[in-house]
Amino acid sequence: MRNTRNITLLSVLMLATTFTHAQTSIGEKAKADLLQKTTFGGYAIGKVSATDQNLNTSIKSHTNFDLRLIRAYVDGKVLDFKYKLQLELNGKPSDYTNEKGVRVVDAWAEWQKYKFCYVRFGQFKRAFTFENPMNPWDIGFGAYSQLITRLAGMNDRVGEHSSNGRDLGLQVQGDFLPAGSDKHNFVHYQVGVYNGQGINHSDENRSKDIIGGVYVYPVKELAVGVFGWAGDYTKNGITVDRNRIAFGLKYESAWTVRAEYATSEGHKITDYNSDGSLKAGTSDKADAWYMMVGAPLSPKCKVYAKWDVYRDKKEWSSQKALYCLAANYYFYKNLKLQANYTYTRDKSTTGDGHYNTFDLQLYWRF
Repeated sequence: MRNTRNITLLSVLMLATTFTHAQTSIGEKAKADLLQKTTFGGYAIGKVSATDQNLNTSIKSHTNFDLRLIRAYVDGKVLDFKYKLQLELNGKPSDYTNEKGVRVVDAWAEWQKYKFCYVRFGQFKRAFTFENPMNPWDIGFGAYSQLITRLAGMNDRVGEHSSNGRDLGLQVQGDFLPAGSDKHNFVHYQVGVYNGQGINHSDENRSKDIIGGVYVYPVKELAVGVFGWAGDYTKNGITVDRNRIAFGLKYESAWTVRAEYATSEGHKITDYNSDGSLKAGTSDKADAWYMMVGAPLSPKCKVYAKWDVYRDKKEWSSQKALYCLAANYYFYKNLKLQANYTYTRDKSTTGDGHYNTFDLQLYWRF
């Protein structure tokens, strides 16, 4: 009987010890989860396109299959710091001319102790325009507007390598002045200091680019903003100015409305001869604008229309205008099919400047 009682007591002690250890492990894990949370993910965009443009060649196809984007990322938060690392995986790793192969596109950390003053350091999106910081999933069309690609540092007109609208630098941003019955923040600001050379490149001159924006929210869904960019870019020993102003608005609810205008001052690298002299007939002025609207047809389907214009010399003779329609259908939140139609009128080319393009793009996230 005594041995039985001893065995029972020992079993109870063992169970209590095991339960205590389990509680300690759970508590430590919960504490670690509070300190740091990390997620891994990515997305891919596949594309098939067709055009009736006269390509003036007997070998180039009018149809094409393409992997537009493949991205993988890790992001998370530890204490008061948020961080992100994002890689682009499509393209040729040996494409050094355009630098569009496998590469780092985002690598930053941001101190988020106070909502009115977040401080970000690393490689990230430039603080210029409403559309540039948006994810490709959210813009509604199969490509960013020309204003973004040519004047926000994606495939910038100055001759900078493909940089996806990003650069290396330090940025401060924040929100303040709660307003309305929903207490949304009335003012958002962001200002950054950047190398000015695009992603994965060190600075090539003694100056830094200053880029910033301020916008107000009269209501939670509507923002009206103005942006500025003062800087320069250096390549092959030639330095050109890059001074820009943009303003616009965006409304995002069941309906979407977005419109922006930007003007640019500064020559392109290709405007200069090898001896540094300026070529005849070049211009240091350019501008661009777009207007778009999106309307829901159902909870899973939304259609968009856009007028998109870029003028490389800020003259009507250099205008390239796109008239775009798009339909986005979500099978579920991480799988989307997008159909795009674009009519192009390009006055800046000596080739076929009037043509139609149609494409289907499949977006999926993991």
